[in-house]
Amino acid sequence: MTSAAHRDRPRLSGTNLERAADHNQRVTLHAIRVSGSLTRVELAAITGLTAPAIANITKRLLQDGLIEEAGRRLGGRGQPPTKLVVRRGACHSIGVNIDRDHITIVLVNFAGETLARVSREMAYALPQDVRALYRQSIKTMLRRAGVSIESVVGLGIAMPDDLGKIELPGRPEAYSSWESANLTDLFAEPFELPIFTENDAAAAAMGEMQLGHGQKYSNFFYLLISAGLGGGLVVDGSYVRGSTGRSGEIGLMRTGSAAREPLQNLVSLSALADRLAAQGFARDAVTASNDWPAPLAACVDRWIEDAADRLTAPLEAVNCLINPAQILLGGRLPMALVDRLAERVNARAQETASLLPAVAPVARAALSDDAPAVGAAILPFSHFLLPTPGALWKVPGTSDGEPLVA
Repeated sequence: MTSAAHRDRPRLSGTNLERAADHNQRVTLHAIRVSGSLTRVELAAITGLTAPAIANITKRLLQDGLIEEAGRRLGGRGQPPTKLVVRRGACHSIGVNIDRDHITIVLVNFAGETLARVSREMAYALPQDVRALYRQSIKTMLRRAGVSIESVVGLGIAMPDDLGKIELPGRPEAYSSWESANLTDLFAEPFELPIFTENDAAAAAMGEMQLGHGQKYSNFFYLLISAGLGGGLVVDGSYVRGSTGRSGEIGLMRTGSAAREPLQNLVSLSALADRLAAQGFARDAVTASNDWPAPLAACVDRWIEDAADRLTAPLEAVNCLINPAQILLGGRLPMALVDRLAERVNARAQETASLLPAVAPVARAALSDDAPAVGAAILPFSHFLLPTPGALWKVPGTSDGEPLVA
């Protein structure tokens, strides 16, 4: 006889994960996940699958513990249909974001909710620093969240491309060791997990696709403001990598300044920190209090104005070449500053809007501070359980600005 506790455990054996590779099952699961709750009739209409096919698929998903019934939907005639929702604790994933100024580790459930988080402000952390923080933190994170390692399907890592190559202020010579670091070895203990790696801006954009504004807009450009500046391009619900996997590198674009310096030399946390340091302020001065002294407020105001000015031409190129529905700002910049920067960029864009075929509004991303880490944690879910982005579709007749479905 099977105990209730055993019945409640998600059954994510290798066989079940292989079975989840079935395309229709992945699409059905993703449709439920995106919509929050759906009936079987609604699933059939959204996916185009027959009622018997949906019945069989949802039966398997229920047996595997990936979805659950959540009451009945009232209204209409006859027996009210049963609503289906994803089981939030069906499985879990770990996401790690490695950047030049911090390390962040998150534990998320299948709904993308962060159950545990560890973050360290650390300038130019070396591989051994990341390994040490992960090994000393992960067991405690699992225990405090009440999560068994058996339910963790994988570990995702998000980090900037050329982490050990690109020169930024204060970068130590030893930081070049990242170019030869073996990530599999770095995270081999204390648990053996499948490992997935991604560029940090791409991971943030993918997380936004799954959990944020990507459910509303199938075309957007993601601007990640971190120690550097990165970008991610989503077209028709798919992340576009480019021929060598380096699309979206907006931070390396040369600006219109006389020095022709990379854009990220001004629009980044590193650049803001340099501005603050020149005025005698620590970088965290902007987050430690809302009551800023006049010199600090003036310094931040000047940086926002300069950043908006320097972003104008690159974002005009994004609008003309890509025609996104939205340009989303994310990263570790305080939310209030993200909103202010978006406001100033939008104001600048309106000055030349009549000269361009289209101008996408700039707004704060739904996922902000931990977007790369959460996006990294989504990678194992996508690999094992969700459909490839190009396999998703919208209800006929919908367009950007209307909710997406599977």
